[in-house]
Amino acid sequence: MGPVSEPTRSPRSPRKGRLARFTAAFVVLCGLIAYVAVHQSTGSKGAPRCTVGSGGNTYEFTLEQASNAATISAVGTTRRMPERAVTIALATALQESALRNIRHGDRDSLGLFQQRPSMGWGTPEQIMDPVYSSGRFYEGLAEVPGYSRLPLTVAAQKVQRSGFPQAYAKHEPDATLLSAALTGRSPAALRCMTDPARDVAAGDPAKLRAELVRAFGKKAAPRTAAGGSARTSVGSSSSAVVSVPVLATTGSDAQRGWELAHWAVARAEDLRIVEVAYAEKVWRAGDSAGAWTKTADAAGEGTVRIRLAR
Repeated sequence: MGPVSEPTRSPRSPRKGRLARFTAAFVVLCGLIAYVAVHQSTGSKGAPRCTVGSGGNTYEFTLEQASNAATISAVGTTRRMPERAVTIALATALQESALRNIRHGDRDSLGLFQQRPSMGWGTPEQIMDPVYSSGRFYEGLAEVPGYSRLPLTVAAQKVQRSGFPQAYAKHEPDATLLSAALTGRSPAALRCMTDPARDVAAGDPAKLRAELVRAFGKKAAPRTAAGGSARTSVGSSSSAVVSVPVLATTGSDAQRGWELAHWAVARAEDLRIVEVAYAEKVWRAGDSAGAWTKTADAAGEGTVRIRLAR
């Protein structure tokens, strides 16, 4: 029997080759667009948004992301975790969920940190609570020996067990800016612009108190200001005024005050906050720049004053 010849291969059609390359390029482009939309969803210019940093070293993000970041930071400092722990937690949440409390993920992963009920992180309802999920992350981090001296990727990976541990590294610069502001180390650093045209529903002092206590503990419970209400400088509506005592558990009173003030600004949309005042500076909802301004009417350093719409 003679040698068996190989089957004849028909030449590939140039048209089919171009079509395949075009299809692959289109898929890559769609993937890139989706990635940017999910992981860099910070709103268009002029839209409600928050910013930290200055000059060329800034991070811009949405009000939803700000609210979740503030919760992560508050839970960490309340547990007396250092700023480095807050940075690690924020970088982890930036990678896992883009700081959004999402109800989906790989397999049964949920929430800010994409924690899995099947792996013992808690029930789905617990994991979808930002205070609970943040606390569980810090519990895991506290068990990592010398985590504050480890590279961020190593520390985060020892808690998360991610399939892509190096991905945390790219979020460290933004997480560092966020943690400096939200822990209060950088005064008046968080700038948030809300929608000036929005119809602000009434704020609930009881809800504000409950959220402060959940995030910071009972010592942060606000007191209703004398008289129970006051006029706000935003529009023509009146607003309830509550004041939060500045009682530092770690660090200085000033840093604690700015931590509480930044938390209030970050949660303004959720809690219907229209003004936050501390240390002779004031932030007002609807301000075109979302910045803090100096004012003689602001609260002193012993109290963070918060006005709620009503």
